[in-house]
Order: sequence, then structure tokens, then C-alpha cells
Amino acid sequence: EYMGSLFSMFARRAWASVVSTRRFSGLPRKDFKRVDEDDTRAFEAMLGPSGVVLESSSLAPMNRDWMKRYHGRATVALRPSSTSEVSQILKYCNERSIAVVPQGGNTGLVGGSVPVHDEVILSLGRMTKVLGFDATSGVLQAQAGCILDDLCTYLEPHGRTMPLDLGASGSCHIGGNVATNAGGIRLVRFGSLRNTVLGLEVVLANGEVLDLLTSLRKDNTGYDLKQLFIGSEGTLGVVTAVSVLTPAVLSSRKLLFLGCPSFDA
Repeated sequence: EYMGSLFSMFARRAWASVVSTRRFSGLPRKDFKRVDEDDTRAFEAMLGPSGVVLESSSLAPMNRDWMKRYHGRATVALRPSSTSEVSQILKYCNERSIAVVPQGGNTGLVGGSVPVHDEVILSLGRMTKVLGFDATSGVLQAQAGCILDDLCTYLEPHGRTMPLDLGASGSCHIGGNVATNAGGIRLVRFGSLRNTVLGLEVVLANGEVLDLLTSLRKDNTGYDLKQLFIGSEGTLGVVTAVSVLTPAVLSSRKLLFLGCPSFDA
């Protein structure tokens, strides 16, 4: 029953991969509760008026993907600023069978971060704090809403950089990067996020907070639970903070451009 609740709340990626229409018209709406005025007042009590988005003009870009191929019909978006607020939201929604769609920078190309129908959008865009940086080990801890470029800028004076780089680095969130196990153009040199992410803080569908935010490079004490959430795209929980090992900035770079006459070449 619990895992069924998790799937019902967060299973977006699997749905998006089978949709062939420009809208999610082929997918029936599950028996989730529709958000009413009582729910809206409860959300405003949790987050304050600035944390609840109701205006259609503000919801429009959150209801569509970057390619404008997929369109949802959410009437409410929630913008928490802390893990505690994320926990309150998910606990409230879980108890009332309100469906939730976690959303980071909404830069994905497969519709996985937009609603199928009228689910509540849980945007982490206000969670932008750097929680700590160890200049000796190069370990950075940050909230999930931090933009990738901003983290690179933060690390630059320390002679460090982020282990991934993407075309959407100016708007994608580190939490979304982890949730999708994003690769990018630095993957060959620094490896995937499964290798560089040292710890996570995650909120489950029932509001329970998993504090896995370790900064140890080697930890053999028990199960490596963070690997369950890297690449899970919100289906098991919402990533709220990340601990990542940052590499040193390269002292020099050389760029080579190759033009191949054929695929075999």
C-alpha cells in the first residue's frame, strides 16, 4: 500500500515516456482529490501567500515543458523554501490523496516535470542556499533548488567546479540533475552523478525526511540508500539537498573539432 502511494504520488517519468500526443490526453485521471479552497488556505498557512501560486499567468510556464510539447492543467503550484515545508506539504497531500508533481528548473525534454492533469506542482525554486563547502576535500552541500551555473560561480574562487555541465546550466537545478542522473559534457572526464554525489536529503511521499547528507567519500556503514534516489525522477521521493564532490578546475584546456564523413568513421 505504501509503495502504491509512492507510485501514485510521483510516477511521472514512466508515464511521459509512453505519451505520443502533444498533451497527455490518452492518460485517464486517477481518483485523486481536487484541490479546493480549504486546501489552498492550508498551503498558505504552511508557506505564506508568496509560497502559493494561483495566477494562471504564473502557472502557465510551470504547466508546460521546455519544448512546449506537453501541457498540464495544474491550478496550484507550491514553492517551499525549506525541507520542513516540503515535508509538511507531502504529508498533507498524502493524507488527502492529492497528487503531486515535483519540479526543478523544468528544463527536461520528455514532459516528466509537468502535470498530466491537475496535480499540484511542487517547485523547489526557492531552495537556493549553499549549506556548506569544505575547501580541503572539495565537498559542496547545497539545497536542491540551486542553479547549476550559480554553483559553478560559487566554486570558482576556490579553484573548484561542478562535475557536470549541461546546455541548460543557467536554469537547471542541482536537485533535478540528481533526480534525472544528468550526464552532460563532463561525464567522460568526471563520471556520472552516481560517482560524485556523496549524500542526499530526501522527503518521502508521507512527509518522512531521510537524512543521507553525508560528506564521506567512503562509507561502508549499511546500505547506500542514496543510489535509489539518483535517477529515480521523483518516483520514490523529493530530493531537497545534495552533497557532491567537486573536482579542481583544469589548469588548461584544449579543444579539438573533428568532422567525420560518415557514422562508421
